[in-house]
Amino acid sequence: MGETIRLSRLVEQGGCSAKLSPDELERVLKSVPLPSHPDLIVGPETHDDAGVFRLPEGRYLIQTVDFFPPMVDDPFTFGQVAAANALSDVYAMAGVPLTALCLMMFPSRELPTEILAEVLRGGFAKAQEAGALILGGHTLDDSPLKFGMAVTGTVEAAQLATNAAAKPGEVLILTKPLGTAVLTGARKVDLINEEAVQPAIDSMTRLNDTAALCLRQFDLHAATDITGFSLLGHALRFAQASHATFRLDTSRLPLLPGALDLVKMGAIPGGAMRNLKFVAPHSDFLPSLTSERKYLAADPQTSGGLLFSAPESKVDAVLRFLREHGIAEAAVFGEVLPRGEKTLLVA
Repeated sequence: MGETIRLSRLVEQGGCSAKLSPDELERVLKSVPLPSHPDLIVGPETHDDAGVFRLPEGRYLIQTVDFFPPMVDDPFTFGQVAAANALSDVYAMAGVPLTALCLMMFPSRELPTEILAEVLRGGFAKAQEAGALILGGHTLDDSPLKFGMAVTGTVEAAQLATNAAAKPGEVLILTKPLGTAVLTGARKVDLINEEAVQPAIDSMTRLNDTAALCLRQFDLHAATDITGFSLLGHALRFAQASHATFRLDTSRLPLLPGALDLVKMGAIPGGAMRNLKFVAPHSDFLPSLTSERKYLAADPQTSGGLLFSAPESKVDAVLRFLREHGIAEAAVFGEVLPRGEKTLLVA
C-alpha cells in the first residue's frame, strides 16, 4: 500500500469521542415519539445500551448498533476495536451475541481498498472470537472512514441486566481502566509512541464477555458499559434510570498506564469537556476531587469496561472470579445511595 497511512489523522474525532453530545441527543429525542409495545422490555426511555424485546419461552432478544471513525492507525486493529465496542452493548445486558451486520463508510477516492479489507478482517476476527456470525452488511462510499456493527443477541429473561436496577447499599465495580481517549489522542499528535499507546489498544480490543458471564454467574442485574459519554456520563444515566444517587471515589478508579501523567501535561480530549458540561448540573464535585481525576472520569472511552453494581456480600467472590478470568484491573470505586438532591457525588 506504499507509504503508511495513519488512520487516526484522517478524522477530527475518532472512536466514541465522535458521538453527538448527550445534551443535544436528549433534546432531539424529546421531540420524537417513543415506541410502545407489550413485548418491549427495554426501549429508549432509560438510555440503556441496547433494546430488548420479549421472545417466547422465557428469552429476550437484544439489539444494538454502533459505528465510528478510527481512533487508531492500523486498519485491522480499528476493525477489532469497532467490533468489540458494538458487541459490548449485548454484554452490558448480560447477553450472548448471536449475529452481526457490518456498517462501513469508506472513502474509495481517498484510500486504497486494501484498507477496507483489513478493517473488515479485524471486525470479522473479533466477531468470531465472540461467537457471533456475521451475516452481511452495508457499505457507502463516504468520507471519512467509519466502521461498526449492528449486533443481535439473546439473554434468558431471568438473567437480563439493565441500567435501571441498581439498589441502595450495593457497590459499584468497573472492569476496565480509563484513559483510552487520552492515550489515543496523545498518539495521534505524537506525544507518545506506539509502545505507550498499546495498553489502550489491548483494553479496547478485549471483549466484555467475561464481565457478562460474571453478571450471569452471580445473579447481578444492574449494569452498563462505559463508552463515549465517559464514566461520569454513563454513571449519571445509570443512577437516573435506577432512581438512585451514586457516590464515586475517583482515587480508586483503574487507569491506563501514562494516562494520569498525560492529563497533568494538558492532554485532555475535547470530549471530556463536553461530558463534564453534561453531568455538572446533576453532580456534586467534592473538594477532595483533583482536576486530573475529574478529567479522566469524563474521558470519552471507546470499548470501555462494564460498570455494574453488586451487593457487598458478593463483592469478594465477584472480584475473585474476574481476576481469575484475566480481569486484574476490576475495582470497587463507589456505592449506590438512596436518591438525593444530586445524582452523582464525585470525590
